[in-house]
Amino acid sequence: MPHYKLALLGFGNVGQALTRLLLRKRSQLVDQYKVSFSVTGIATSHHGISIDPDGISLEKALEVMDHHLKPSSPSLNSISTQPIPADSLEFIRECGGDVLFENTPVNYQTGQPAIEHLQLALEMGMHAITANKGPVVHAFTHLNQLAASKGRNFFFESSVMDGAPIFSLFRSTLPTARLHSFRGILNSTTNLILNRMEVGESFDQAVAYAQSIGIAETDPSGDIDGWDAAIKVAALVTVLMGVPLTPNQVDRQGIRGISPADIAEARRRGHRWKLVCSAHRDGDGLNARVAPEMIHPESPLYRIDGTTSMVQFETDVLGSLSITESDPGPHTTAYGLLADFINAVR
Repeated sequence: MPHYKLALLGFGNVGQALTRLLLRKRSQLVDQYKVSFSVTGIATSHHGISIDPDGISLEKALEVMDHHLKPSSPSLNSISTQPIPADSLEFIRECGGDVLFENTPVNYQTGQPAIEHLQLALEMGMHAITANKGPVVHAFTHLNQLAASKGRNFFFESSVMDGAPIFSLFRSTLPTARLHSFRGILNSTTNLILNRMEVGESFDQAVAYAQSIGIAETDPSGDIDGWDAAIKVAALVTVLMGVPLTPNQVDRQGIRGISPADIAEARRRGHRWKLVCSAHRDGDGLNARVAPEMIHPESPLYRIDGTTSMVQFETDVLGSLSITESDPGPHTTAYGLLADFINAVR
């Protein structure tokens, strides 16, 4: 039975959710997929680094993170059996992993440093798995070709719609399908904000609520100005339509300009505001857009509420095909990472 050594670069909410999922699925991985694993490295930017060639106690690692806000709390350094690396690149070199899970924050403009992390992992013979959209947009061709040259895989299912099977759907189960266009709601934060405004909250109140439940960041501009949606559009276009695209090339408009009066006017007309992501082929070119739209009741996007996401694909072989994901969160992102691991090694 093959045994894989895993390394986790980034151990925030997603990394910890992945760890809990690995623990819960450990026996199923053995019984159903004939795969065993140990985690030999965990690295964070603020809570230490641990490397143990014999396998880190995942329960202890989670316990450290549960207590990291308490005075005099231990860091991950305390459970390392090896010298602590100076930085993330040295961690990748020293962790001894067969698979790297790269879960550092996204950089919309350059994709760094995640690109450098994934490139080094592939060069060292690891499978490279990430939930980070930046490398998919800014280095997909390079990383994909590097992975192929090393006989490894570069997978990124969780980079768009968390654990919903979008990239693997086209990669594995829709052979020869040509994607003509897609249209959907890919940013759950803005969808929640617009829903809250529909029930009477101001824009600022709705943003504050999204922040209070952990859906929006302290600086919510990535969501409300459409950058998160734009980089997801760019990722889908780059990978599924074969047209390299960056967020700056997406016609982008966020939701800051949506006022209570706009919400009221939509309600009067029986419509709803949604931040709609779309792309379609136009001859030899392609148009990609993120912008608020008033959606009529006949549209499948009309009933997408709260943090639910949906994308509708138009292909040359199946016509319209839709995927909807409800209640996304670290647990669904973690599942996408786990699925990538299974698909990478089997």
